[in-house]
Amino acid sequence: MTVYDIAAGLPSIDRLRERCKALAMLERVIDGGEPYYAYTSAWGEDEAGLMSNGSGDEWAVVFTTGGVFIRVFDHESAMSPYGDPDHGLWPGLLDGLPSTLRPQVREPAFCDETGQFLATAVLWRLAGDDRWHAGEGITFPPPIGPYDDTGPDGAAMLEILFDDIVDRYVEFARDYHEIEVDRAAVAHVVAHRPLTDAVIRALNPHLTVARLGEDLSTIGYPVAA
Repeated sequence: MTVYDIAAGLPSIDRLRERCKALAMLERVIDGGEPYYAYTSAWGEDEAGLMSNGSGDEWAVVFTTGGVFIRVFDHESAMSPYGDPDHGLWPGLLDGLPSTLRPQVREPAFCDETGQFLATAVLWRLAGDDRWHAGEGITFPPPIGPYDDTGPDGAAMLEILFDDIVDRYVEFARDYHEIEVDRAAVAHVVAHRPLTDAVIRALNPHLTVARLGEDLSTIGYPVAA
């Protein structure tokens, strides 16, 4: 699995935004601690879906008025800038990136203390475009070993945003949170249907819509009237 496979499997921009919000909402309901998945409607002038596993692996999906920019960083990937003596990006990673999305490469949250952009995979799609793009002609290093499940560039971390997101999240909750979650409730949130106390309690019996006010506003998730 590489960035090219991910580009072929991602949904439309609007559906991707809903899925990013759904992941953030599910994480907030299930675990109120430091979120694995998050979403902010105030990423400067933009919005962003975020993932951080706490071990140095990250992805960000930035929704701008001109399009969407996706940045992935797998800290163990051979494609990391830290694997290059000059800390340069892997050849081809940004080839073809439209000028309207170029400012994302200078986003401080995506750079180290020297201003070096840190990424092992990059994707983009302009508003009105009919598909996702990645740098052309990237030559990938061989897999690290038999247990390499994120691919040579870490792009496989985005697979949870594919059409089977419900089953993938149920499996994620089982592996990461070590709990069995209500699949119907997960499907309700993934479908971006208004949140209710009944759905929340199916995922976390100790939580209500009223207690999620600030998080609902930050994520921009709909609530039942």
